[in-house]
Amino acid sequence: MNKDIKLAVNDLKISFRTDAGKVQAVRNISFDLHKGETLAIVGESGSGKSVTSKAIMGILAGNSIVEGGEILYDGQDLLKISEEDYHKIRGDKIAMIFQDPMSSLNPIMKVGRQLTEAMILKAKTGKKNAKHEFNTKLKLLGEAINAADEKLGVNNQAVVAEKIKTFDSFCIASTKIEGEFNDAYGNATQLEVESETLIRFLELKRKIELDDELKSITKSFAEAFNPYVVVHNQANDDCLAKLVAFVKQGNKVDGDEVLPVLRDALAIINEALAKEKPNFFTLGYYVYKNPTADVSHLSVKELNLMTREYLDNNFMIDFITTSEKGVLYGHNCSIEAKKDLLPALHTALDYFKTSELDSKTAEKYVKDLNPRVDSAINRLSVKKNSTEYVFHSAFDNAVKEYFNGVKNNPIEEKIYLKNKKKYDAIVAKGQEPDWTLKPQVIVDLDLKRENICKVIEKLCASYENDIASANVFDVNAGVIEIIDFLKEQASRLVVKMNPRIAKAKAIRLLEEVGIPEPATRFNQYPFEFSGGMRQRIVIAIALSANPDILICDEPTTALDVTIQAQILELINKIKRERNLSVIFITHNLGVVANMADRIAVMYAGKIVEHGTAEEIFYKPAHPYTWALLSSMPDLETTERLESIPGTPPNMIYPPKGDAFAARNKYALEIDFELEPPLFEITPTHYAATWLLHPNAPKVEMPAIIRARIERMTKERN
Repeated sequence: MNKDIKLAVNDLKISFRTDAGKVQAVRNISFDLHKGETLAIVGESGSGKSVTSKAIMGILAGNSIVEGGEILYDGQDLLKISEEDYHKIRGDKIAMIFQDPMSSLNPIMKVGRQLTEAMILKAKTGKKNAKHEFNTKLKLLGEAINAADEKLGVNNQAVVAEKIKTFDSFCIASTKIEGEFNDAYGNATQLEVESETLIRFLELKRKIELDDELKSITKSFAEAFNPYVVVHNQANDDCLAKLVAFVKQGNKVDGDEVLPVLRDALAIINEALAKEKPNFFTLGYYVYKNPTADVSHLSVKELNLMTREYLDNNFMIDFITTSEKGVLYGHNCSIEAKKDLLPALHTALDYFKTSELDSKTAEKYVKDLNPRVDSAINRLSVKKNSTEYVFHSAFDNAVKEYFNGVKNNPIEEKIYLKNKKKYDAIVAKGQEPDWTLKPQVIVDLDLKRENICKVIEKLCASYENDIASANVFDVNAGVIEIIDFLKEQASRLVVKMNPRIAKAKAIRLLEEVGIPEPATRFNQYPFEFSGGMRQRIVIAIALSANPDILICDEPTTALDVTIQAQILELINKIKRERNLSVIFITHNLGVVANMADRIAVMYAGKIVEHGTAEEIFYKPAHPYTWALLSSMPDLETTERLESIPGTPPNMIYPPKGDAFAARNKYALEIDFELEPPLFEITPTHYAATWLLHPNAPKVEMPAIIRARIERMTKERN
């Protein structure tokens, strides 16, 4: 997967079993989501938008059938992983906001608790995963270095083991320092929230349990002292002493007397939280080698520079040089294995494409290819090639699905014919059956065979690309990526998240999403908030685990126009500040006009047009996109808006040609016979309409859209 692509959906096909028959909800759709972009998926109800988003989240209904395709994220096909593995991704890496906020909130649990419980649970899981990732990657690196030496006829195992041990040991020292920092920093964050809230309450003369609040604040202040957070000096120590004195007075303390001390404490904390953080990785090595050294006289900038030079000169440059041997060895072994495997893959592809399949032969290919593909993966590489990682499960499942169809189709047909005979007999007697004749669900064996071939073809293409670019491999960059990865996992090991810190973070999240007086509203129930405020809380919960991807499924539909604009603005702001990748699902094109980078227009389970937001709004090409734009109100349009005639097709029986043809006043004769392919308009703009065929008659878009585009162009210029 391209490093800029966060999520890739390829040839996804999903149906649902119903009493009336099999509904084809999503039909071979593909799209990529890039880092930091907003992709809008637009279409009428029933077009397949929400089914696609639920497939990404792994929350499809029980009667769903994933008939083909893949959803790739971080080297995994989300359609193939276990629920246990999905639990590490859902909500943590990929979060979702639903249309009705009450469906996401527990009505009898305070909103603050709903925020903090998720944070604490995710922090525990994250630490466990980080430890496993760190140990596994470092072990693989050591094994690769030893294997490279062995190939050269050198036995440096003891030296390599010592270097790996040193790396591991000083990372432990780093995490100890960072953990102590996180404890103090977390308490400082808690103190900031508590003191801001108490100052505001005292200024407003609200009735509060002042002695209890001061006890908590004093405890947070005392535990915020750390060489890199709140330092011991005369002013800071005096401020803490005054707070301790107030606590000793108990309920006799006077609020007006406390206020100036609280303001001083808040100023100290604000300054502490704004400080530059030390480089814990380099500092860890320095402390590991010099456990009694005193560096308190150095500024953080000086400390980072000194410890970086010390680490480089005494260990890291040599470690990188040593590691390069292992990284290059791992890369070369992977490339050679792929070269050896390609002919076998092509042989398998020929078999599945042209031969009459039998289960024993197919299973033989599965048993032969899967372990060879697994062993050809360069697991030392930080960047995961999704095609390689998912091949094993994808190939195995595709073959199983085919032969399950071979086995079950005759049984399904036999049961159906038996029931139909009974049903017809009752009807023939002039009676009304009191039961429904369920249609047979037959597996499309041609489609299943095609799915098998696609899995193999994709891997072949990936291997050929890797082999062609093997000589430009940057081994030094590969080592740096591994070291950065290990640093990141070490930092995740010491993420601090106890109930007090979680509460402070939750209040800050509520503040970030625009909840007024978050410290007070932290203790309220969902029913005490308006619809717009509840949606803000849901957004805060979604952000609590710092996800990579945020899916917004019609998040503004249940809100009035004014609140809709506020929520859209909030999502835009959060996306920019957090560099999130966003999938925004809506039936209203106008909603995404000012927030989407790219737009995919869906109709009857297919993407009929996709392009940049500018291309969709200024150069729309598909009649369905024209129809959506023509029905979109704006303040300047004086003409009567055009509604889309008719209703979407029954997807139990999809139309023969273009699914939109029956509602399309610009439909050609071929639209009722053949489904149009996606025609390329520009490298970023495609539309599935026969109007783009070179031999098609020229058809102008509706006048209402042309006028709107002309007006928008003038306003923009």
